[in-house]
Amino acid sequence: MPRPRPEIDLDAVVAHFRPIIGFKIRRALGWQNPDWEDLTNEVLAQTIAKVKAGEFRGDSKIGTFIYTITCRRIVDYIREKSKIAPRFPEEIDVSTAQNRLEEEERLRDLTAAVAALPPKYREVLDLFYYREMSREETALRLGITPAQVSERVYYACKLLQKSMRRAAMSFSSPSPD
Repeated sequence: MPRPRPEIDLDAVVAHFRPIIGFKIRRALGWQNPDWEDLTNEVLAQTIAKVKAGEFRGDSKIGTFIYTITCRRIVDYIREKSKIAPRFPEEIDVSTAQNRLEEEERLRDLTAAVAALPPKYREVLDLFYYREMSREETALRLGITPAQVSERVYYACKLLQKSMRRAAMSFSSPSPD
């Protein structure tokens, strides 16, 4: 006999989880990222649609269900933003050229930071972000558990943030003349 679907007060779920989702997204993408509110609304809309469609069976808590949707949306957002679309500006603006140079500098710093990571972190980032493998596929490929994949991705990102902060600090420090 199938288990009855749990009754969920969606208004209460939205009211309770909106600040939690917003915090998670802002923490993952950066506190100044202007897209955090849109992503929060997307996660809540997805949650409501999935609950109404019966995809939430009640095997876990609703918070776990929402957390999974949030994490997947964050990864999708990062993947979307990391794909570089070719652009050919009609006119070269000085400020655009300056922005491009700064972006190239950040890209060089990031490339150096990734290259400096220990191999186990570099490999998990390559499989998970650049080859867009799922957590389970990455775990299978590396012979580790999906939880260890998440852990390595988390620590790799922390190491990269630390390295990029150091690079930004050295860039903004006045050089002695």
